[in-house]
Amino acid sequence: MSLFKARDWWSTILGDKEEFDQGCLCLANVDNSGNGQDKIIVGSFMGYLRIFSPHPAKTGDGAQAEDLLLEVDLRDPVLQVEVGKFVSGTEMLHLAVLHSRKLCVYSVSGTLGNVEHGNQCQMKLMYEHNLQRTACNMTYGSFGGVKGRDLICIQSMDGMLMVFEQESYAFGRFLPGFLLPGPLAYSSRTDSFLTVSSCQQVESYKYQVLAFATDADKRQETEQQKLGSGKRLVVDWTLNIGEQALDICIVSFNQSASSVFVLGERNFFCLKDNGQIRFMKKLDWSPSCFLPYCSVSEGTINTLIGNHNNMLHIYQDVTLKWATQLPHIPVAVRVGCLHDLKGVIVTLSDDGHLQCSYLGTDPSLFQAPNVQSRELNYDELDVEMKELQKIIKDVNKSQGVWPMTEREDDLNVSVVVSPNFDSVSQATDVEVGTDLVPSVTVKVTLQNRVILQKAKLSVYVQPPLELTCDQFTFQFMTPDLTRTVSFSVYLKRSYTPSELEGNAVVSYSRPTDRNPDGILRVIQCKFRLPLKLICLPGQPSKTASHKITIDTNKSPVSLLSLFPGFASQSDDDQVNVMGFHFLGGARITVLASKTSQRYRIQSEQFEDLWLITNELILRLQEYFEKQGVKDFACSFSGSIPLQEYFELIDHHFELRINGEKLEELLSERAVQFRAIQRRLLARFKDKTPAPLQHLDTLLDGTYKQVIALADAVEENQGNLFQSFTRLKSATHLVILLIALWQKLSADQVAILEAAFLPLQEDTQELGWEETVDAAISHLLKTCLSKSSKEQAMNLNSQLNIPKDTSQLKKHITLLCDRLAKGGRLCLSTDAAAPQTMVMPGGCTTIPESDLEERSVEQDSTELFTNHRHLTAETPRPEVSPLQGVSE
Repeated sequence: MSLFKARDWWSTILGDKEEFDQGCLCLANVDNSGNGQDKIIVGSFMGYLRIFSPHPAKTGDGAQAEDLLLEVDLRDPVLQVEVGKFVSGTEMLHLAVLHSRKLCVYSVSGTLGNVEHGNQCQMKLMYEHNLQRTACNMTYGSFGGVKGRDLICIQSMDGMLMVFEQESYAFGRFLPGFLLPGPLAYSSRTDSFLTVSSCQQVESYKYQVLAFATDADKRQETEQQKLGSGKRLVVDWTLNIGEQALDICIVSFNQSASSVFVLGERNFFCLKDNGQIRFMKKLDWSPSCFLPYCSVSEGTINTLIGNHNNMLHIYQDVTLKWATQLPHIPVAVRVGCLHDLKGVIVTLSDDGHLQCSYLGTDPSLFQAPNVQSRELNYDELDVEMKELQKIIKDVNKSQGVWPMTEREDDLNVSVVVSPNFDSVSQATDVEVGTDLVPSVTVKVTLQNRVILQKAKLSVYVQPPLELTCDQFTFQFMTPDLTRTVSFSVYLKRSYTPSELEGNAVVSYSRPTDRNPDGILRVIQCKFRLPLKLICLPGQPSKTASHKITIDTNKSPVSLLSLFPGFASQSDDDQVNVMGFHFLGGARITVLASKTSQRYRIQSEQFEDLWLITNELILRLQEYFEKQGVKDFACSFSGSIPLQEYFELIDHHFELRINGEKLEELLSERAVQFRAIQRRLLARFKDKTPAPLQHLDTLLDGTYKQVIALADAVEENQGNLFQSFTRLKSATHLVILLIALWQKLSADQVAILEAAFLPLQEDTQELGWEETVDAAISHLLKTCLSKSSKEQAMNLNSQLNIPKDTSQLKKHITLLCDRLAKGGRLCLSTDAAAPQTMVMPGGCTTIPESDLEERSVEQDSTELFTNHRHLTAETPRPEVSPLQGVSE
């Protein structure tokens, strides 16, 4: 068998006495399958459309029944088939079929076969355009530089270019001096159409010139009328090639410049974007089709050229690299990836011979036998495997994957927060209402044990807290060096941060003998800022909209000893009552009961309760630790304030939706602004002056709208950031109350924090609502699931902004309900088993039906949201708030 004969990988004969041409063949992933494999799409002049996916059992096999995915009779001759992004609102690939009087766009979807017939395809008509003129050919591309979609241009037999913007007809233009249609192509680099006219000239027309030219439907007949109506269609450049063209193609690869390839009747041309000849090749035979494709050599392009001598030549620029013989005369040739085989050459003849082939020879399948073959003792292998697994397990238990002690000893990081304010405040450009905003100094000390490279310290605090400097770099060229840096922290804006904790992170590289650049490592140290940095002593308030009560198991402690820095002049009155005033404006009151072991925190804003409540619990724990008491515990027996929490969620979500609408309006006005600019530029460049028709007034009005919308977007982003900070504070408070309510362990609280606080800041692309909803849904379907059926449900892999917050609020309520009925949070593999949730006192079981679930959700909503006064539900005698919490 000859080396220079195309190797038949798969072939078939299409139909009976059907005819085909160069536009009838296309290779693309038309059904948008996940594997990205190309499909062969073939249309015929008899009106039949076929889609193939070859899967030969061995090389040279003919077509099997399962290789044909679709065969449909469209009842009209198919002139050309193309695949692109032809449907608005999606970037999925669709199939465009050109008939003589009609353009149809179809959606092709694949269906998996359950029997021996294999996979199949289905076609659905998305839209069609009835043509007023007989079509010849078409091309497509991103006309005018549009993103994410393809537009279609059809050339009629009488020289009219019709442009379709997907589902709508845009405009039509007549080519000047037209006699016979020629090949048509679109260059995205220059945004122009190229064709070969009957004058044997390659002509290039800019899309912008076509768009602003005189409408073809309103073309005047007399020369006098032509001079007074619109712009004329002017050719960008021309090149006389002296012969008719069979095909034209524009290619642009990474390693080569953009080129225009023209296949003539006796010559092969390669042109630059401006019409200059890059090179040409005189052919000794009559060509039938061609296809330029990417070359492995930089700066060159390979080209497949088929001829009427049943040959296929491969050129690298003008050099012949390979020649192979085909069993037919190709009228169309394509290269694609079929069945994980890359570079398959697909050819089609005018009588329907479709063949997939490759070049070269078949590889040798002979394999030398193993000389030293011996039987394996599987019992010995099992014993050795168990020993190795035991060694690996012991090593992991002893030291882990990294030598942690050695890594931590490379660099020691310590942070000290000054107990006093700075004598001169370092706060600058603050937006807080008070006259003087204090600042506190933080010192970070780094001490190295070995030589370190590229040490970088990054400090982060929760906004609106601000740092005077947050980035530092060091060089530890010798061991045992000590470096100290200082910076100040202050409150920049007039709202309360969600946390007072800061984080100092140091990244460094430790060079080794094998790796002089070193291995990048990270060490961090957390620090806590004082409460007085954002809070001042305030006057206690008798009334408040939001109250929570914390129960303890020890006698009440004087608030003066817990908060010594917040005592005012009348100390005797502040033993049981103390007021706090945040720099942002909020006021909080803390009351300690004289007779019971309770503390009440109350405020006008729900989220402002978090910092004082957390600070109170931390100071109580520190106080009893100093007293030597080890069994101190706090609890919460009231109702979880979900209604107040949901109001903050709704406000945050409303700002997100408002921001999305403002950005859409801004995008529309920006598009309008650019369109008016293009119209004005065209008017100013026109040689024949024309009236502006109030375009300047429209431009000025649009500009003012763009500026106003940009200001509105910026203001909404600031409000959204502030709302997200308040939401995080409320989330911290809800997690704390749930932990005290159900006496959750530290690991379970960490799971709740990971589910409710997954983001440092949210954006339009990834927001808090959808992320938290996915995390809570995962908990409800794993460790808090009520049945194995619920565990089998799959979660959506895509996080999109929801339509509203009802589903999220439902899941949060259901989470609290299942925790109340004995559910526990865990991430181990044992959590997959359904748990039996039993609470003392005969708590009801979780319902199985949807109707029962809805009733439970209603009951749980009433349980968690019906009280603004968040204390225990048992009746107690009323006492004035300033006299302490009653028993």
